[in-house]
Amino acid sequence: MKNELTRNFSEVTEFILLGFRTIPELQILLFLVFLLIYIFILVGNISMIIVTKVDAKFHTPMYFFLRNLSFLDLCYSTVIAPKTLANFMSNEKKISYNCCAAQLFFFALFVTTEGFLLAVMAFDRFSAICSPLLYPVHMSEKVCIRLVIGSYMCGGINAIVHTGFTFSLRFCEENRLDHFFCDAPALIEISCVDTFVNEIVIYVLSSLIILTTTMVIVISYAYILSTVLKIPSTQGRKKTFSTCGSHVAVVSLFYGTLFFMYAQPGAMSSPQQIKIVAVFYTLVIPMLNPLIYSLRNRDMKDAMKKILCNELPSD
Repeated sequence: MKNELTRNFSEVTEFILLGFRTIPELQILLFLVFLLIYIFILVGNISMIIVTKVDAKFHTPMYFFLRNLSFLDLCYSTVIAPKTLANFMSNEKKISYNCCAAQLFFFALFVTTEGFLLAVMAFDRFSAICSPLLYPVHMSEKVCIRLVIGSYMCGGINAIVHTGFTFSLRFCEENRLDHFFCDAPALIEISCVDTFVNEIVIYVLSSLIILTTTMVIVISYAYILSTVLKIPSTQGRKKTFSTCGSHVAVVSLFYGTLFFMYAQPGAMSSPQQIKIVAVFYTLVIPMLNPLIYSLRNRDMKDAMKKILCNELPSD
């Protein structure tokens, strides 16, 4: 029996992504919707990167982190979207074992890095508002680079653990994933061996990351709120806190969906619900982030218009 199990395991060289099982006509509609969303992701985030790079007024720590946020949104949506779009137009919907492992690794890397980067951005706002005189020291160029590198290192550790534990499982003859990309819970679901340890590792690690980064964000904004309330004028309080509004909106969307997905015991019980939530955080949030940051910032809106409309200086 053990030899048969080993033989079956060795034969699993690819997975079938079942995705959204609907009639062919609806598959075409979903393809167009996903394609449109992905185009918005590309245009919005690439524009954000270009604007904050070429315009000198955006050469500040806040926009340095925002540029990296746009890069991460671009990366992890690109890990998912092209293959998903291809599968909408394909009958086979296959992904090789190695490509599946790579997709899980890079998705975990970029998503986790974004979580830590959002915590770094909260600390940046805390430093700017609560310690304005020391802000240039606290958030020097060297410190900003180190914080981004540290975020990637934490993302890399999580990606290695997630991918290593998931692909140490045996899948035997079952290779159909009830998902539109290779995610750890979906892979654990089809394993033919005991997955208790793997589920505990994913739950504990995801909870630890979410709680740690959320704590940094909550403490930072507690101090920010305390400082803002001490400002005597209403206009001054409004202007100071307006620099944080976009970040609060992005954090709420990102952590809300991730908590629903990975940091609750029953998160793996409903495949259809998981797929809907997954669409939101893999594609919808990366599309919304550039809009959230640009619509609340007049300088950013003006600069984005120049880039998108290819506006030339008048004679």
